[in-house]
Amino acid sequence: MFSPKFIAPSAESEGSREAQFDNSGFQDEYRFPRQRLPTVLKDDSKIPLVIVACGTYTPITYLHLRMFEMTRDHFNQRSNYELLAGYYSPVSDAYAKEGLVEAKHRVKMCELAVGTTSDWLMVDTWESRQLKFQRTALVLDHFEKELNELGGGIRTSTGESKRIKIMLLAGGDLIASFGHPGVWTTDDLHHIVGKFGCIIIERTGTDVYGFLLSHDILYQYRMNVIIIKQLIHNDISSAKIRLFVKRGMSIKYLLPNPVIDYIYTNQLYIA
Repeated sequence: MFSPKFIAPSAESEGSREAQFDNSGFQDEYRFPRQRLPTVLKDDSKIPLVIVACGTYTPITYLHLRMFEMTRDHFNQRSNYELLAGYYSPVSDAYAKEGLVEAKHRVKMCELAVGTTSDWLMVDTWESRQLKFQRTALVLDHFEKELNELGGGIRTSTGESKRIKIMLLAGGDLIASFGHPGVWTTDDLHHIVGKFGCIIIERTGTDVYGFLLSHDILYQYRMNVIIIKQLIHNDISSAKIRLFVKRGMSIKYLLPNPVIDYIYTNQLYIA
C-alpha cells in the first residue's frame, strides 16, 4: 500500500522548511487546491478535519481511493468530527524509487482519478514540485500553514474562525515502519502523531493494535491514532499494476479508466 521509505527522514531536507520548487514538469505555478474545501462548518459543535495521504502513487489505484472512503464511513459514524476534505500528496522525483515515473505524470493520474470519481478529494502538488525530498512532518506543516495560518481555518455558522485538524492517512505497513531503526526520527514521530495524528487502514495480517501497545511514542499518543479495519479485503498494489503493464496484461477494473488511458497514451511502465 505504502512504502515506509518515502516518508523516512532525510538528512538533506532536515530543517528545510522553505519551498525549493521545480516547476519544469508542470504547466502552471503552484497554488494550493481549495476548490472542494467547504468554507463553512455544517455543525459548529464538531471538530473540522482534513486528511492527507502521502505516497508515490505510481500509479494511483482503487485501493488508494478506497482508503479515503473507508475513512469517511468511519467519521460519518462518529459525532465529534466533521470531515471536510481529503488530499493526496505525491512524493517528489527526488525520492528516486524504482518504478517512480516523473511527478508530472503521477500528479496527473491522481487528478484524473479524483476528478472522475470523487467530489471531496483533491491533489496537492507542493511536495511533488520540491527539488529535495521532504519529510512527512514538513508536508503536514505545509498543510497546517495553508489551511490554518494562510486560510484562516473554517468559518462557523456565526462567522467565527475555527482551526482545522489535520491527520495523516496511511496503511498498516506505515505504522509498522515506525519501529524500524533509522527510518523515522523520534522528533518526527512526536510531531506527526502528537501534533497531527494518524489514521491507519489495517491490512490483513497486520497486528496494528499489538504494535500500538508495544511502541512507546504511539502508546503515548494512542488517543490521536485511529485504526480502521478493511471490511472488504483489497490487496491492489501499484507494483503489481506496473508489472501487469510491463507484461502486457490487463489492468482494467484495478484503477479508473482515465488513469488506464493515461498510462497507455504516455507509455508508462512499459519498460
